[in-house]
Amino acid sequence: MLTRIASTLSDSFARWIREPMFSAPCPAAASIVPHTPCALANKSIRALLAAVVLIAATAPECQAQYTTDWLANTFGTNTTYVGNGARSMWVAPEGVIYTASMWDENEGGVAIYRNGQSAGSIGLHNDFQGSAITGNATSIFAALQFSRTDGGGRVGRYNRTTQTRDLVIPVSATTTEARADVITGLATSGALLYASDFPGNRVRVFSTDGVWQRDINVSGPGALAVDGAGNIWVAQESAGRIVEFSPAGAPLNTIQMSAASRPSALYFDPTTRQLMAGDKGPDMNIKIFSAVGRPVQVGTFGIQGGYLDTTAGIKGQVGDKRFTRVTGIGKDAAGNLYVLNNPWGGTWDLGRNGTTDIHAYDSSGNLRWKLQALNFEGNGAPDPATDGAYFYGGFNVYTGTAGGTFVANTVDPVDYPSDPRIALNDGQRGQHFGQIATVGANRILVASGQNPGIFYFFHFNAANGYIAIPDASLPGTAFNTTAPVTGGFSLDSNGNIWAGLDRTNHIYYYPLTGFDADGKPAWGAAVTYSTPMSIRPMTRIIYLADSDTMILAQGIVGSTDWTSIGTRIEVYHGWRAGNQRSPNPVINIANPNPKSITAAGNYLFVGYVHTVPNIDAFNLNTGNLDMTLTNTSPTSVDVGNDVDSMYGLRSYLRSTGEYVITKDNYNESSVIVYRWTPG
Repeated sequence: MLTRIASTLSDSFARWIREPMFSAPCPAAASIVPHTPCALANKSIRALLAAVVLIAATAPECQAQYTTDWLANTFGTNTTYVGNGARSMWVAPEGVIYTASMWDENEGGVAIYRNGQSAGSIGLHNDFQGSAITGNATSIFAALQFSRTDGGGRVGRYNRTTQTRDLVIPVSATTTEARADVITGLATSGALLYASDFPGNRVRVFSTDGVWQRDINVSGPGALAVDGAGNIWVAQESAGRIVEFSPAGAPLNTIQMSAASRPSALYFDPTTRQLMAGDKGPDMNIKIFSAVGRPVQVGTFGIQGGYLDTTAGIKGQVGDKRFTRVTGIGKDAAGNLYVLNNPWGGTWDLGRNGTTDIHAYDSSGNLRWKLQALNFEGNGAPDPATDGAYFYGGFNVYTGTAGGTFVANTVDPVDYPSDPRIALNDGQRGQHFGQIATVGANRILVASGQNPGIFYFFHFNAANGYIAIPDASLPGTAFNTTAPVTGGFSLDSNGNIWAGLDRTNHIYYYPLTGFDADGKPAWGAAVTYSTPMSIRPMTRIIYLADSDTMILAQGIVGSTDWTSIGTRIEVYHGWRAGNQRSPNPVINIANPNPKSITAAGNYLFVGYVHTVPNIDAFNLNTGNLDMTLTNTSPTSVDVGNDVDSMYGLRSYLRSTGEYVITKDNYNESSVIVYRWTPG
């Protein structure tokens, strides 16, 4: 360090001789430990000498460079980020896009976009159900979310200019449903508003001022469109059917799609007089029908099979026309087409699926731009097989920088309809948090919820590409236990499992025994280790197989909250070699409310909840706090408030010596990526 100080002093002297005013900053785009003096400016040489002596006595060297980046959202700032979980869309003639979401942590639930940029939002973050939205020249109409005071089954009207609500229209008699969609379609035509009342098995017709006109009986109504003659087209999703009614409600034509088709979005194009239907069945495309006279399919838009196609890409791979589930279609007056995808994943808490994927095409079908928000309460685990270049969440795969690239959606609802990541009865609000291990040519994915007591296992093979194939769960029959995991969980780099089962005061080690011909992993019977008394109650486990290092975190003593971490973390070097009683070092966390930990190489990374978004890096050999990752490179990236999830941090040590650390950012629907090379 003294050599570096002397060098700095010599260089500074040389510059001072040339220029009385000087500075010696750290390299551009570097971020450093706060308060490390790496720049000298506007000082006399006497002050410089005094400062150098002080630095030598008290300060660490300027050694810690890192960059702050993000994935899974087109934009990385608070004012521009793409909103969370858009589930329906309406496009105004001038090309302004309105999407509805069930939950957006940081802005209104109706997001507004113009020319591929965010243009604000309407309402509160939890005002809307997200299931249906439409509009006209003056107003936006959107299905409202169930509330304890007002119930559900209502539509709100919002002034497009003032962006305020000026009317609430009761639509459905079902007002107590808190989880499922009640209003499943909305459309306007002239002075009329049409609304699908799903449990009421009817399409209700109102004036745009909320005065009821009539009802049209139709079983299981969904998406709606109205053509130029005022005829109403209604999607019956589960039946694979679209039915047409006259303006007075008389039945007209029926489009019977294949038995597997699931019409999930409708749009009538007044210029071509064609009906466009998004199909979230196995075709995963848009079907185009002539809407004059008896409807006939005249074309499609999008690759047959969408992201599940294997002829033009890898199964699971998304792309410009490799759609997932199409939930919104619209055009502007210039003929540009807009398609809203809702990549698969997410259970009854529909806001948690965290996916907005809007594609804009010109009138010739060429892609113009995309807007994507692909993560909400989830993470991105660096993939060892790609040396940390790819990132796996519970549902999606990402790569790249500055927002990154959406690579794949790993859920296949067609071949694996029982995938727990799309199970409606899941009480964890989805398995958005991924852990990944690569063993030889095999890859294991573990998916879990925000504060999980259960973990789900998946494998991959060549035939299924990026699709994660469901295997087992812990607890579950494959592991011969029903006890939830409340003492921590770790999938190590060799594919072995470490878990603290509820109320056992033991660490359960399930060794990986191999893979079958399909790539499915299997684990042997548990080997148990008594949890050290000094770390009870234990709430986190990390095992680093490469160095035989066990890291155990204590919970809050005297509390039953197993989702939190206390202040004590013990590091055991040589755990499997026999050291289960002599931790060295013991790390005592000084900052309040630690929530999530991860480790790689020689470092433990700690994130906090309800306090700061910082990540502290502790040296596993010395126990020292060597680095704090904040948000200073570049300052334009918003890293969110904190880490409000047990497994929201992931880390990996690349072959280059660079640490990649990721953090869940639920505020801006993204994954924060720090890249740090210790000095």
